[in-house]
Amino acid sequence: MKTLKTAVFGTGFMGRVHLEAIRRNEFVDAVAIAGRTVEAAQRLGAGCSVPTFTADYREILGDPAIDAVHVCTPNALHFSMAKDALLAGKHVMCEKPLAITVPEAEELTTLALKQGVRNAICHNIRFYPMVQQMRSMCESGALGEILVVQGTYFQDWLLYDTDWNWRVDARAAGTSRVLADVGSHWFDLAEHITGLRVTSLCSDLQTFHQTRKKPKQAVETFANKLLGPQDYVETPVDTEDFGAVLFRMGPRTRGSATVSQVSAGRKNRLVIEICGTKSSVAWDQERPDELWVGHRETSNQIFVKDPSLLAPGARTFADLPGGHSEGYDDTFKQIFRRFYSSIRTPGGKPDYPQFADGLRQLKILDAALRSNHARAWVDIAPS
Repeated sequence: MKTLKTAVFGTGFMGRVHLEAIRRNEFVDAVAIAGRTVEAAQRLGAGCSVPTFTADYREILGDPAIDAVHVCTPNALHFSMAKDALLAGKHVMCEKPLAITVPEAEELTTLALKQGVRNAICHNIRFYPMVQQMRSMCESGALGEILVVQGTYFQDWLLYDTDWNWRVDARAAGTSRVLADVGSHWFDLAEHITGLRVTSLCSDLQTFHQTRKKPKQAVETFANKLLGPQDYVETPVDTEDFGAVLFRMGPRTRGSATVSQVSAGRKNRLVIEICGTKSSVAWDQERPDELWVGHRETSNQIFVKDPSLLAPGARTFADLPGGHSEGYDDTFKQIFRRFYSSIRTPGGKPDYPQFADGLRQLKILDAALRSNHARAWVDIAPS
């Protein structure tokens, strides 16, 4: 079988995560990296036997041997890089958000279909085994009719005004930060697990730090805690630190979600709870191998991941036996495996989120921003 050749665009935190996960798929070879500078690309590829480094991603797109690319750059670059890759006939795995605006995402979704290439948006959190178990339980009717969907996604890495990342800058990340960065993961899960769609919402956003101390030199995501006062420049901020969203999923199902990057002690805690007429389930990303199942008439349960006990639809998302944890980095291995398998089997149905799913999340984000501005409920068009 042919070994597929791929390239990574972006040399920060996500670029490194993608590169390491690519190497865990035996029929895929990472052969090129594009970064801000050649030196940055070389640093990322050191020890990984990546032969090609460049500061111009278009050089990689001109190589007919490259089958696919991973777009792992700041958000504002996603549209142009993904579009150029599609026009070059490459399969594209893009970090979320797919683009900055709904029209950009619509253009990419349409272009991907026209070009006939595989396209994926990296909503990797779908690929935890226990998330898939929740989905299987919803599909089977084990929860009954879904009444309530609620949860949080809390982090603390931007708690202080001395904390900085390119995501704080609207020019690099877009007009939303916490909703676009982590809220999109939460809403993607809510719709993926339940099979329902958010039909309307009402949001309230807050920027607690109107100014932040921007480092004089670039720092990587989560690596901003060791700088001193002499290393900063006071900088205005207009992206949100916190968001709360009430939402409706059709005529009966109701939900709420809060997202934050200023919650002390919460490192990367996504919690989602789904309550039905028969039972409830809840999952915490910081305890990924456990699933809480709640009952009205009998004792509640803690279900620990074991492939032999998972529903058939969830079992293929777990590679290790019970008692062997599978975490964040494993989710990337799982989504990449399915992405590259679909490239090798052109007639197969994709088993991963596509650009259309990225467009969907941008429509939800756009509605949340409009709702916050208007202080009103906003409807979301079906998709």
